[in-house]
Amino acid sequence: MARAGLTPDRLVRAGAELADEVGFAHVTASAVARRFGVQVASLYSHVRGTEDLRTRIALLALEELADRGDAALAGRAGRDALVALGDVYRDYAREHPGRYDAARHRLDPQTAAASAGPRHAALSRAVLRGYDLSEVDQTHAVRLLGSVFHGFTSLEAAGGFEHSMPDAQESWTRILLALDTTLRSWSA
Repeated sequence: MARAGLTPDRLVRAGAELADEVGFAHVTASAVARRFGVQVASLYSHVRGTEDLRTRIALLALEELADRGDAALAGRAGRDALVALGDVYRDYAREHPGRYDAARHRLDPQTAAASAGPRHAALSRAVLRGYDLSEVDQTHAVRLLGSVFHGFTSLEAAGGFEHSMPDAQESWTRILLALDTTLRSWSA
């Protein structure tokens, strides 16, 4: 172990913190090395480079989000579950903007399949069990939920709702209610 006590976990966590501070796009192996006061070469026995570091941060973020989703959905169904899961994504993006961006980092198919990504789809499907949807309709609805949750959250994070009234929270509440109505009447 290097004198700075470097481990893959410490590097990934430092990279995740850096992402929250300066943005995921600005996380590099050299920026993380500077945090530890070491040369970039010192990182290479723990991570293969910037892309490997970013992938590991993405995996961490996906895991954190899935853990929050599991906790939020426990004992909830229908609209309550829908609101809880939507709030998990929105709250995480507010608390950890860089990690949230990392969670949407493109992963190769093998890495994605082994990540917490499939847990996110399972969380959405758990919400959808409270609605009368066929298997195929559930797939469409999972995509709808992801589009709404990530779309609203991304626009809000970019400041898209700061210059108009009503407050973004009011819109969020109404959007989730509209989603609930849409899901309840989907088959009609």
